Amino acid sequence: MKYDFDKVIDRRHTDSLKIDYVPELWGRDDLMPLWVADMDFATPPFILDALKQRCEHPVLGYTCRARAWYEAIVRWQQMRYGWTISEEWLNFVPGIVPGIAFSLHCFTRPGDKVLIQTPVYHPYILVPKNNGRVVVESPLKIKKEELGISNEEYPESYSAAEMTIDWEDFERKAGECKLFLLCHPHNPGGRVWKHEELVRLAEICQRKGVLVVSDEIHADLTLHGYTHIPFALSCEAAAQNSITFASPSKSFNMAGLTSSYAIIPNPDIRAQFATFLENSELNLGHLFSFISVAAAYSHGTEWLDQCLDYIQGNIDFVEQTLACEMPRICMIRPQASYLIFLDCRALGLTPEALNRFFVEEAHLALNEGVMFGKPGEGFMRLNVASPRSVIKQAMHQLKEAYDRRF
Repeated sequence: MKYDFDKVIDRRHTDSLKIDYVPELWGRDDLMPLWVADMDFATPPFILDALKQRCEHPVLGYTCRARAWYEAIVRWQQMRYGWTISEEWLNFVPGIVPGIAFSLHCFTRPGDKVLIQTPVYHPYILVPKNNGRVVVESPLKIKKEELGISNEEYPESYSAAEMTIDWEDFERKAGECKLFLLCHPHNPGGRVWKHEELVRLAEICQRKGVLVVSDEIHADLTLHGYTHIPFALSCEAAAQNSITFASPSKSFNMAGLTSSYAIIPNPDIRAQFATFLENSELNLGHLFSFISVAAAYSHGTEWLDQCLDYIQGNIDFVEQTLACEMPRICMIRPQASYLIFLDCRALGLTPEALNRFFVEEAHLALNEGVMFGKPGEGFMRLNVASPRSVIKQAMHQLKEAYDRRF
């Protein structure tokens, strides 16, 4: 089946965070919203059909976890990543960010230190702090490669190839911490961590007694030419010292269903986490979470492959437009997901002025890079999971603002 990703869908007045919250957050309603990490594509029909079919039954009572939920997750992990998991390793969590909070409460105490790699998805900073933990940052390095732009007036016109780990800094700081939050693949940098990197992280954390929580929500969105390796699959040290959180919510545009799950191979860690969830009755799940996950993982391969092709085209378009028409704005080319970290440092603007430029002059609502930690200053995060016509219009607006100013 050929799916249509070009169709522009009006999401206004659906209580969409991405759309309907813009006036409250920015104080204006004339912005193109390309910030929150969900897609503007229609949720796949096989998911909607499964939900509709269940709603034809007149009773929506208490439910247990569906057999299809377990079977679909096990099958998907095996098919997509070659990871053989057991059903007993699985537990429902009502969203990955809540899962991270549960991990903090279960395995750390107030005042304990939590290690993160900035710039990183901002709840990694906020959730530990809001729960009385101390955040320790090990900033990622930005490895740059020239785009081939010859304009000597702007020597900073580079394409930031990828983010890399400062191993000396990471190992030193790991010794202070109880838990490490791994963003895998990385958000906002779009980095797909390599096998040797995962093994080295696992060995350091095992040696230092640091539990690894691997957030793999963007794994299914790994782009062509790259391979996602689940952290717990990378080596035995990783398997025995980690919790993996995963979900089809990003990859199949169903974030509103909070359909997430934990995979924990180590029986002791699994039992401790399960007890925590059970004691607070946080592991019950809900009817539509189980149905949607089963539908996505049972019927989603073709849709997802086409979606990734389309996203790749949007990424290519943005990269070419910036290189040819706005060389002082560069991008870290994502290896996974539909989020592009724009390097705007060559514009010479403060973070506040940079945000005003995008809002007041380009009329675009993006995520400010500084929200992902201090290393994100001078960056903006752009979501390109929208119809091509929308992305073209966004680049047109940005170019007009760029030409007027620079």
